[in-house]
Amino acid sequence: MTTPFPFVASQVLTAQQLNDIQNLPISDKTASYVLVAGDETKRTIMNSASATTITVNNSIYTVGDVIQVANKGAGTCTITAGAGVTINTSGSLALAQYGGGYLLALSASTFTFFNLGGGANYGVATGGTAISPDPTIGGQVYRVLQFTSDGTLTVTKSGLFDYYMVGGGGGGGQRTNVDTLGGGGGAGGISTGTIYLTANQSIDVGAGGASQVAGLGSSIGNGAGAISVAGGGFGGGSEAGAGYIPGGYGASGGGGTNGNASNAGGIAAISGVTGFAGGATAKYATSTAGGGGGGAGAVGATIASGTTGGAGGAGVEINTFIGGSSYFVAGGGGGGGTVGGAGGNGGGGAGGSNAAGTAGTANKGGGGGGGGNSGTSAGGAGGSGIVYIRFKV
Repeated sequence: MTTPFPFVASQVLTAQQLNDIQNLPISDKTASYVLVAGDETKRTIMNSASATTITVNNSIYTVGDVIQVANKGAGTCTITAGAGVTINTSGSLALAQYGGGYLLALSASTFTFFNLGGGANYGVATGGTAISPDPTIGGQVYRVLQFTSDGTLTVTKSGLFDYYMVGGGGGGGQRTNVDTLGGGGGAGGISTGTIYLTANQSIDVGAGGASQVAGLGSSIGNGAGAISVAGGGFGGGSEAGAGYIPGGYGASGGGGTNGNASNAGGIAAISGVTGFAGGATAKYATSTAGGGGGGAGAVGATIASGTTGGAGGAGVEINTFIGGSSYFVAGGGGGGGTVGGAGGNGGGGAGGSNAAGTAGTANKGGGGGGGGNSGTSAGGAGGSGIVYIRFKV
């Protein structure tokens, strides 16, 4: 017999029903599942040979609700927070076969997961170059592998691995004999998370884009199971006889170019990736400067008037992932001008001061600087990306 819960008004329970209150029915799932109201009265059990997720969304449960989950399939099942939800745990949210636990609702959006066993542990791998010595982050010692070029992550023990990927930066815009200047290139995108790996993975580090070319993305693995992050958009500019080229879209947008009309910068158009838009630029009669490229931490600077290029958007600090002192990646490129705009911290190239733009820093995913106010001034190339993999030791 199964539980009579939830109870209804005026219901009279038999002795058998009272004895069976804890006998919650089993709700078998064979594919990734989103919990719904009523699942607190069941035991949700995943049964799949492939990796799956059980997602907890906001405003479904109230304080004190308990949702039991387990995994009996060979594929890892990961408890996943939906939009606006926080799930805290002292163990792992990734359940190996026969693992399980329960979620306790502390509010409509905050849960604690009590792992009762079977949580997936961190794996072991080699490849790239290990940061030495192994950093201690939050009291835990990690091995951090960095890939500055394409390579292979060799998995010697299956398990969890944290990753931090940066795509290649976009190239800065160029100036030709058309009266326009180059906008700064957008920074490469950033993606971070935790994955469960059982086999070796190819690592692809995105190259930075040449002048007025978008940066390439970085990735882990290939095929249907690959995860990737996009490169940055190129800076606006011009080509002989082709008129004005606006700032390109990307993980972060390229800066706009000044021309015979105001030009917006490229937007950050890649869903789920950390990045910001490039800065806009006013009409040529008002401004002789390019907008700054967007960074992973801030938008590029917009130029309303004047001759100084816009600064590239700021990058982001990642020392909490790799350890050590402050280290920034994915800054936007500065716009070109009579005085070039500064590149964003995190590898953004400076805009050209009556000259070609400066390249973004290699392996930081910074955007290239825009070409300055002289002749044919090319935009600087974007900086290549980087991939970090870490695991507990």
